[in-house]
Amino acid sequence: MIGIVGGGLAGLAAAYRLRNAGRDVRVFEAGAEPGGLAATYETAGDRIEAYYHHLSKSEETIVELADELGIGDRIEWRVGENAYYVDGVAHPLDTPWEIAAYPYLSVYDKFRLAMLTLGIDVRGGRPRRDTYDDIETFEDVPIKQFLLEHATRGVYEYFFEPLLDAKFGERKKEVSAAWLLGRIKFRGERDLLRGEILGYVDGGFATFTDALVDTVGQEHIQTGTAVTDLSGPDGGQRSEGGAVGGPVESLTVEPANGRSSAVETHDVDAVVVATMPDVLESLTGYRCEIDFQGSICALVTMDEPLLDTYWLNLADEAPFGALIEHTNFVPPERYGGEHLLYVASYVQGPDDALWARDDDEIETMWLDGIESLFPEFDRGAVTDVRIARNAKTAPVYERGYLDMVVPYDLADAGHPGVYYAGMASRAQYPERSLNGAVEAGYAAAARILDR
Repeated sequence: MIGIVGGGLAGLAAAYRLRNAGRDVRVFEAGAEPGGLAATYETAGDRIEAYYHHLSKSEETIVELADELGIGDRIEWRVGENAYYVDGVAHPLDTPWEIAAYPYLSVYDKFRLAMLTLGIDVRGGRPRRDTYDDIETFEDVPIKQFLLEHATRGVYEYFFEPLLDAKFGERKKEVSAAWLLGRIKFRGERDLLRGEILGYVDGGFATFTDALVDTVGQEHIQTGTAVTDLSGPDGGQRSEGGAVGGPVESLTVEPANGRSSAVETHDVDAVVVATMPDVLESLTGYRCEIDFQGSICALVTMDEPLLDTYWLNLADEAPFGALIEHTNFVPPERYGGEHLLYVASYVQGPDDALWARDDDEIETMWLDGIESLFPEFDRGAVTDVRIARNAKTAPVYERGYLDMVVPYDLADAGHPGVYYAGMASRAQYPERSLNGAVEAGYAAAARILDR
C-alpha cells in the first residue's frame, strides 16, 4: 500500500494516477474533508470556495484531468474583467481603448508594458521574441531592476509596485523577476476586445474534488487523520538528521483532533507527502528553506453588487490587498441570487499585525475599508461574512528559489521511499496553481511507478 499524506488536489492527483496503475493507496487527510485550499462554503445555490479560484488557459494538465474524470464539459471559459483603483476611481483595464485611457501611464509606458506582456523585448530598438523564453535566466534578478531595464520607471512605480506591495509587502525586494515573467505567461490569454479569459467549474471546484474522490474511491480516503510518524525496518528509530533507517515501511496515524487513543500503524511500500514542507520536516527531518506567506480571505455575501468588475487591484491605501467580486464572473443566479465578494490580503508571517486580529476585528476593519473606498456602499446589504485564514498559502518566490525546491523523490536526500508533491515542489514554480498541484501529484506518482 502507498500512503499519501494530504488530501488536497496534489494528494488526490497522486492517488488517482497510482490507482489507475493498479496500486493500492490510502490518502490521510487531517481536515474534515478532502480538498485542501479548495475547501468550500454553502450558499443559497452552488457551493463556493473559501479562497477565490479560477483557471488560466495555460493550465492544460488539470483540464485534461477533468476530461478523464468526465467533467471536462463543466469547465466554463469566461471573461474575467479587471480594474485598477487609483485616486478614488476604478479604471477598467481590459480592452485596448480602456488601457489607452488609463491616465497614470504615458503612451510610451503603455507601449513598453504591452510589449513586455506580449513577450517582446524592444530594448535597443530591435524587437526580439526569445529574450523571455527561458525565465530561469532571470531567477537572480530583482523585479525592480528587471522592470527598470525591460520596461520603464513609470511602469514599475505606477503599475507594478502597488501590486507588489499588496502581495509581498517589504519582501518585494527579495522576489525574483522569474516569478513576474512566469505570472505574465501564466495569465497571458486574452480576448483583445473583451479581456482576460479565465475558467471556472460549473458547480464550483468542489465538483472537481468530488469527481477525484469518487474515482479514487472514498474507501481509500481517511479524513480527520494526521500522519505522525514514518518508520523504517528498524521499527521507527530515525537516524541522526531525521533520515529513516532504510526504506520507509510503515506510517503511524492518529485523529487530527489530538486524541491519541486511536493510534494506527499501516504498512506501506512508499509514502507521498502532499502537504506543506513543514509536515515533511516533522516526518523525516528534511528541511526546506523556502519561505511561505499566509492569507486571510473574507467571503462577503450581499443582496446587491458592489463592483462593476471581477478583479479590482488597489493602488490607494486600503486595509486589504484586493477585492474580487465572484458574481461578476459567475452569475449570481448560480448562488440563489446572492452577490459574493472576496476581500483578500496576504500576510508575511505570524508577526504580521493583521494576522493577530481576530475575525470580528477583521470584518469591521474591512467593511470600514470598503465604505471608505466606496461611500455608496450599503452596509445593510451585507448578509454574511465568513473569514478563512491559513498561515501558509503561497511560497515567496525570492531569488535563488530553484535551489530550494524539494525533490519529488527524496531517496538521494536520505529518505528512500518518501516522495514529495506539496507546494514547495518544482511543479509549483514560477507560480502556484491548481494545475501545478495536479502536476506535482502526477510527478510523485510517476517516480513511484518508475521505481
